[in-house]
Amino acid sequence: MGKIVKIALFGIGKMGQNHLRILSMLKDVEVAFLYDVNLELCESLSKSFGIKVLENLDEDLKDCDGAIIVTPTFTHFDYVNKVSDYVKNIFVEKPLTDTLDSTQIILDLAKQKSLNIQVGFIERYNPAIITLQNILRDTKIVNIDFTRTNKMSSRITDVDVVIDLMIHDIDLALHFNGDIADIYAHGVVMEGMIEYARACIIHKNGAFSNIVASRITEKRIRQISVTTHNEYIDCNLLRKEVFVDKQSVEQRLDSVSISANTETIEVRGQESLFSELLDFVNLCKDSESHQTPSAPSRINRPNQHDGMKAMQVAYKIQSLIHNANKS
Repeated sequence: MGKIVKIALFGIGKMGQNHLRILSMLKDVEVAFLYDVNLELCESLSKSFGIKVLENLDEDLKDCDGAIIVTPTFTHFDYVNKVSDYVKNIFVEKPLTDTLDSTQIILDLAKQKSLNIQVGFIERYNPAIITLQNILRDTKIVNIDFTRTNKMSSRITDVDVVIDLMIHDIDLALHFNGDIADIYAHGVVMEGMIEYARACIIHKNGAFSNIVASRITEKRIRQISVTTHNEYIDCNLLRKEVFVDKQSVEQRLDSVSISANTETIEVRGQESLFSELLDFVNLCKDSESHQTPSAPSRINRPNQHDGMKAMQVAYKIQSLIHNANKS
């Protein structure tokens, strides 16, 4: 049995409880304590899972290997700032913070204190994305279309659709196509908040990314479509399905059935959140053994620099939409 990794969990709302469920399944992991502003919920989950509720930050955190922050976006900065005095391995749900200025402060803090920060861009761990990444390796991308829709959630009240939904696909667009040369965007603003956004991103490598995010659409969609010079690829992130339409019928991957010119690729893999948190646990273990933090094969662990790049693009999109709606 390996060393027990002790994790502190901040935030036990719906997403925080998902984290708690997965952490409870991971071997060599102990949730050292819980904290949430909802003390009644804390006490309830404390009894259900047999986990201590945070009482003294100084005492409770000093023996922890890592902290996971799943609190509302506007509180991320304060929590990272506080826990960084005690632990160097910090997981923060996306986005890293709610402003560019505070994100930059976290980057400076991470450099100053040698922090290992992982940002919760969970789609990088989606088995369908990993499959898509394998297909696109050494392939020139012409265009990627991202569509992400969800009816407005009552639990998300502090951020607009760009920060709530679109930022996942902004990260993926940067992940697949790299830095940006130009951005065009428009959207629908309701009561001061962007609820529908469409952005066209031109990357420095010549590829395009078209991203649509909506919270005024009843249907829940998580879809990616990729055009290359030789293929058209459809990727359904909810169903974990990937279809490749090719100009030839040459078989390309294992577990592929070919119908006419379409390859249906069988996507296998564990739950995205499980993979994401396992990666964070490995980060804590690497840190403890003084190894260079290693990313698992096929996945580049998203860090504070990825968080900043995504926020810079998100802010540009927000600015373009708000300015257009003023005229």
